Amino acid sequence: MLRTHTKGKQINALIYLISLAGGAAGMLAAILLFDRKAVKENMMYRVWIICMLVIQVILLLLFKGQKAENWNLDVNAFLTAHKILTIYLGVINIVTFLFFAIDKYRAVKNKSRIRIVTLLGMAFAGGSVGALLGIYLLRHKTKKNYFTVGVPLMMVMQVLALFYAMNAGW
Repeated sequence: MLRTHTKGKQINALIYLISLAGGAAGMLAAILLFDRKAVKENMMYRVWIICMLVIQVILLLLFKGQKAENWNLDVNAFLTAHKILTIYLGVINIVTFLFFAIDKYRAVKNKSRIRIVTLLGMAFAGGSVGALLGIYLLRHKTKKNYFTVGVPLMMVMQVLALFYAMNAGW
């Protein structure tokens, strides 16, 4: 709400700092209550806040002791042992790349486009590698910060989630 009623860039920095300092859950609640409409102007805030919330939950679980006694960094062994996860990640990344390719084709032909929320949602659901390949190989959405900054942020979030899953100690 403050962002929509304030001019200048100070509120932008304040939003990022509050979510980075641990206020991502409250900011997400505020978005859900007061700012439900997803538009291009608020998309980067949404991507940032959701990624920060996931990262903060993972860090909270790690600091609360929800981890294995020994750290495991062998991603290959983990993905080999969890074949369904590996198949899911492969499929979602291929589908995400295809969505970016279809959207690029439609943009060139001036046809109806795939919604930004759909493209970002696919990236968030595990397709960040496919999205990043779609952005840079197809040269699509390269001027939109919610893609050029948001997708790598989602990738960092997903790597942390994978690292946590490998070391959760369940």
